[in-house]
Amino acid sequence: MMRAALMALLLAATTAGAQQKVSSGPGAMLRGLDKVSGQTVDVQVPTGDTVEIFGLDVALGDCRYPSENPTGDAFAYLTIWEKGKADQLFDGWMIATSPALNALDHSRYDVWVIRCITP
Repeated sequence: MMRAALMALLLAATTAGAQQKVSSGPGAMLRGLDKVSGQTVDVQVPTGDTVEIFGLDVALGDCRYPSENPTGDAFAYLTIWEKGKADQLFDGWMIATSPALNALDHSRYDVWVIRCITP
């Protein structure tokens, strides 16, 4: 019982210390991949806009980055669906340094975050 309480206290202290201040960028740089042809494309997306990357529509809700390190790890809120269809393929946060942590699951296309656009 005491060991469990100590572990919970250590975990809470670690996560509280790991939090850092973040800033929102005016947009994001995304990369798309067509897995069949091997073609890649980099697209700059303003926050609140939707762009087409190959056969997918990608909407950017927000792009955040560490305030003390603008070139550091970016994470963006993306909504992705196939062009002309209503069903969402992806809706959530995607992290630039760990795109597989929460990735788009599509048989042909892949989209991931490169960085936030910083002022």
